[in-house]
Amino acid sequence: MQNSKTDNLPLMQEKQLHEIQQQLTTIENKMLLEVEQRKTTLGTIHTQQQAAAKNLIHYLALRSEDISVLQQSLHIMGLSSLASSESHIHRQLQAVLQQLGKTYQPAELDSCNFEYSTNQIVTKSSQLFGKKKDALIPFIMVTFDESFTDNHALIKKLLMAGMNVARINCAHDDEATWIQLIDQLKRARHNTGLPCKIYMDLAGPKIRTKLINKGKKKGKVKVKEGDVIWLAENAAGFHIDDIVVSPNEHGIVAMLKKGERVYIDDGIIKGIIESNTKKGAALRLVRIASDKPQIKDGKGINFPDSDISIASLTDFDKACLPFICKHADMVGYSFVKNGTDLAVLQQALLQLTAKPAHIILKIETPQAVKNLPELLLRGMQQTVFGVMIARGDLAVEIGFERMGEIQEEILWICEAAHVPVVWATQVLDNLNKSGIATRSEITDAAHAAMAECVMINKGSHTVKVIETLKDILHRIGGHHIKKRFTFRQLSIAKGFMTAPVID
Repeated sequence: MQNSKTDNLPLMQEKQLHEIQQQLTTIENKMLLEVEQRKTTLGTIHTQQQAAAKNLIHYLALRSEDISVLQQSLHIMGLSSLASSESHIHRQLQAVLQQLGKTYQPAELDSCNFEYSTNQIVTKSSQLFGKKKDALIPFIMVTFDESFTDNHALIKKLLMAGMNVARINCAHDDEATWIQLIDQLKRARHNTGLPCKIYMDLAGPKIRTKLINKGKKKGKVKVKEGDVIWLAENAAGFHIDDIVVSPNEHGIVAMLKKGERVYIDDGIIKGIIESNTKKGAALRLVRIASDKPQIKDGKGINFPDSDISIASLTDFDKACLPFICKHADMVGYSFVKNGTDLAVLQQALLQLTAKPAHIILKIETPQAVKNLPELLLRGMQQTVFGVMIARGDLAVEIGFERMGEIQEEILWICEAAHVPVVWATQVLDNLNKSGIATRSEITDAAHAAMAECVMINKGSHTVKVIETLKDILHRIGGHHIKKRFTFRQLSIAKGFMTAPVID
């Protein structure tokens, strides 16, 4: 019986290999068809981004279905399982088919291979973030604040420690402070001979808590679980003891619906909309995860279930653009939601200068995650741009439990699009504030090696954070590309593939 099985093994293998070849051929045909159907979109793409755009579409075609069983079969047969091939997915698939006996004419082989795609990502990263000595670790971005204006020694230390990009947030301070920060940086660059790019964040819609009734004078008010507070644009019609919070942006309250969640102060306070009338929206507080249960002015407020239709580019942002175009290398687009939003900023920048600052798309809302392919294809109308995984607001908006999954998806899809990624928010945050790192944030920092740039927030131990981060990333830098991933269905890819083609 054992000899019989052995004799039949080659035949079984041949049958299995034939099935694998058929499945791969079906996938390749789907890839090519999706590109063909999007000729009009591809016609708007910059010539230097054509290969990246096609590879993105190829990858989304592949990831719109579950091929984990096929991957297992490929692995068993000693063939590439297509994992870690995001940047050159069609050429990798063709290579497997060639191993299975399929022949291609030279013109049929996709020119977007491993070498080309790797070079493209490295080149685009350099265009955005400048030069660095150590190829094993990502670029490092450091957040500046007002205290840096008279601390030239600290900026020199940051440069010497490995800072590649200085970040200035336009949501804070003013042009007078920003120019002082930039002058200090230029002086430090001159004294050290070290390069450093300038990145400026647009403030975006300032959706923040503003107490307009009880607690208005002190700027804070005590609350407890079970309380009903109000979201409204003015205090008219409320009792003197009612807690009324304005979201600080006109029109938002009217867009809220019964049953939708509201998060305040990075999700510390959770509420559910119980009703919405002309007076305002009644919000029942169902969770307060704090020893000091209170609502303060100026805290973030998120509406993850609500369809909030407000402009991503505010009047304040537009007023900041001339300064940014004059002084910055990159501009961060806060709360961008779709391709239309991006087109507004692109046009606004081109009206100011023929060579505007490069755009970094901050992915921090569910809409931006859902529309990521659309945003990337719109961004490809220019030679280079980047994406920031803004994990602070994004975690609150999509739920902390989904953050690990979503940040992986964003990394994969951006790799397919040859778009450099900034890994942002709370990287080694405890170390920066207290001087001691937690175990979990060390692991989190190691994961940042999958991005092209890592952003550090402000703190008292920023130099130590850079040194620790470099050590972690250097240790992990040679290993993360070897990690195998299983290609389950991606909701982002499925949404893109099932949406009507406008072309």
